[in-house]
Amino acid sequence: MFANLSDRLAGTFKGLRGKGRLSEADVDATVLDIRTALLEADVAVPVVRAFTAVVKERALAAAASGALNPAQQIVKIVHEELVTILGGEARPIRLAKQPPTVIVLAGLQGAGKTTLAGKLALQLKGQGHAPLLVAADLQRPNAVDQLRVMAERAGVAIFAPEPGNGVGDPVRVTRDARAFAVQKQHDVVIVDTAGRLAIDAELMQQLREVKAAAEPDETLFVVDAMIGQDAVRTAEEFMQAVGFDGIVLTKLDGDARGGAALSVKGVTGKPILFASVGEKLTDFEVFHPDRMASRILDMGDMLTLIEQAERAFDAEQTERMAKKVAKGEDFTLDEFLEQMQAVKKMGSLGKILGMLPGMGDMKAQLDQVDDKDLDRVAAIIQSMTPGERKDPKILNGSRRLRIAKGAGTTVTEVNGLIDRFAQAQKMMKQMGRGGGMPGMPGMGGMPGMGGGSKKSKGKSQGQGKSKKGRSGNPAKRADQEAGLPEAASASASAASGPGSMLGIGGPGPAEDLTTLELPDELKRLLG
Repeated sequence: MFANLSDRLAGTFKGLRGKGRLSEADVDATVLDIRTALLEADVAVPVVRAFTAVVKERALAAAASGALNPAQQIVKIVHEELVTILGGEARPIRLAKQPPTVIVLAGLQGAGKTTLAGKLALQLKGQGHAPLLVAADLQRPNAVDQLRVMAERAGVAIFAPEPGNGVGDPVRVTRDARAFAVQKQHDVVIVDTAGRLAIDAELMQQLREVKAAAEPDETLFVVDAMIGQDAVRTAEEFMQAVGFDGIVLTKLDGDARGGAALSVKGVTGKPILFASVGEKLTDFEVFHPDRMASRILDMGDMLTLIEQAERAFDAEQTERMAKKVAKGEDFTLDEFLEQMQAVKKMGSLGKILGMLPGMGDMKAQLDQVDDKDLDRVAAIIQSMTPGERKDPKILNGSRRLRIAKGAGTTVTEVNGLIDRFAQAQKMMKQMGRGGGMPGMPGMGGMPGMGGGSKKSKGKSQGQGKSKKGRSGNPAKRADQEAGLPEAASASASAASGPGSMLGIGGPGPAEDLTTLELPDELKRLLG
């Protein structure tokens, strides 16, 4: 969502890198660029004015002090002020001293309240709570049925005594839900309320009555982050008419300009508690202002990445792999598959890599990363016998051809995977010897990560001419047996070039991505 804003700010900071000191003219020009970038991102004008005024004041003070490295000084100032307007620090849900804790969700129709109710319930369930979803949206067609689906997917209980579709009293449902939660020992109650396409008196009166019946510990305003300035106006009107304690931003994975996220806290004075970042129930995060500011400024978000990895990777599996690395033992294709499946649980590969520092300059390359590559790799590994997975060295030409047919792919792609896997094994051994991480061989031709060793590029396992003119390269030999010309084999080999994962996938871009220069931050991260 913040891609355009990040690009504009990055361009502004680059212009300061060659300067030894900041002059007042430099500060004025930089602040003007920042103001323009924020306005283009649809940030509310009062927020932009307050933000740029503070940045200018602090930047002039830094210039007067003769501080070195102007670019870093400005980045530091902008980062700290972004954290401030985003809320300062994360605030958790306030739990009632005497259960149940009642949470009321309010907002316009289409903001994503019903889906958010399921996401919030799943997160609270993972924290050891017993949430109850309450279907108090009896206006929107099929809203009750949708909440039932969300409850089933999240594995939580639902209280839905009325069919909805215009039938039933939401105030009575909310009041009865509290008594039901006490009876069934649910310690959190999440009330999904009705919305409208626009604010009207009937909606506000109903919300006030539902809120009075619920006696909530938290009233959360759910706002669509993609509607820009309208989000701020709507938040102000809800605040005045009903009141709320916190904000939840939905559709933060969209391609809108993102001004709502930077405006709504400053305008309402209420903190942003959560962010919905995708369609899955697990695409839901606690909103950390400092981490969001770091993402906007292309500093990465390693803490969120680590948290996602801790949730996705099994502790026993991780410990077992750590011991293997420490001993310098080979890991098998089965373990390799386990690691990839855990990575898939973390979400999109492009999103994961985007959390690394300094990846803003590689947006185009990250867009080329195809999550389906992991599925093709899994299909190849699962087409092998247990013995082949344990010892890939026994994979001769006929075995590779059988695996390719079983996985619905080509021998060339099987060869690419085996070559990359061999490089990953070498990397693990080097890490076990204390050699650090020399790159990402297991990731193959991922943009900016290099295309593997010269040996693997120029020569496949067993390559060379054998008797009777048959190639020792299993891919070429398979093509020869199929009667294909050598040119066809060459074009097939090119299909696993730059832009593919683990040597698997379609052709990459025309440019040679292996010559890309990595950002300094990423170089330090990779050792």
